[in-house]
Amino acid sequence: MVSVENISKTYNNGEVLAVDQVSFSVEKGELFGLIGPDGAGKTSIFRMLTSLLLPDEGIAKVNGLDIVHEYKGIREQVGYMPGKFSLYQDMSVEENLNFFAAIFNTTVEENYELIKDIYIQLEPFKKRRAGKLSGGMKQKLALCCALIHKPTVLFLDEPTTGVDTVSRKEFWHMLQRLKNQGITILVSTPYMDEATLCERIALMQMGKILSIDTPQNIINQYPMDLVAVKSRTMSILLKDLRSFTGTHSCNAFGEFHHLTFNGENTQQMIGELKEYLLSKNHEEVQIEITKPTVEDCFIHLMHKQNES
Repeated sequence: MVSVENISKTYNNGEVLAVDQVSFSVEKGELFGLIGPDGAGKTSIFRMLTSLLLPDEGIAKVNGLDIVHEYKGIREQVGYMPGKFSLYQDMSVEENLNFFAAIFNTTVEENYELIKDIYIQLEPFKKRRAGKLSGGMKQKLALCCALIHKPTVLFLDEPTTGVDTVSRKEFWHMLQRLKNQGITILVSTPYMDEATLCERIALMQMGKILSIDTPQNIINQYPMDLVAVKSRTMSILLKDLRSFTGTHSCNAFGEFHHLTFNGENTQQMIGELKEYLLSKNHEEVQIEITKPTVEDCFIHLMHKQNES
């Protein structure tokens, strides 16, 4: 459904490299995620694939249509939900939906079954102006407008940024239901915990793809034992862990700090670390081997990229 070969994009007369020789493909009916922080190049890729931005080099196709030469056909077949809420704020919920349906020469009634599960939650507010909706409701309205012409491929650019945890969870449930209807979905997000909700992901940093695979396969490729450490004084602990001679890497991670060692014998290194932390007067020290997450893998790959 989507194929990308070595596309690049620069801004400011070539001074800023936003996308650097990126290649990937997405199969029909797949839920594929572009995962990375702000500035990783996710939005530029989506804008090129939806024909809103021309690549400087490379080739990309959506549904077999070239993004440069066959852009009109692409626009008829894809749905795009940008990161920033871009609907008409002075128009009501139903006015926005009817407007976007009319643009594609269809009606809400014709494709109602596709958006029904989402629109039911919006219906009590259908007369309310879009600008007066909550963040979660704006998100649902934008998704309905992106779906109303029954696209075969759906691009969602950071759809859960700035919304509450409950709305984020509801949104991903909606995406699973849409996927079950045969729609190919590409979603970008800076939230590493959302990566595991995709079938395959591309981890991105500074315009490059660090790794492409299923979330579990990426986790399985983490090359070292990962140790979680905490004590009563976490800020001082982080500094001391980074000063420990056996430390390879150390990053704050929720209620723990995640640590890897230079040595291969993890149990021996844990013993040495305990003695070291006691000498630094740390109290209530807890050290345990833990399983890596996608975020741990991203940090490892990012450091590896910076070293190369």
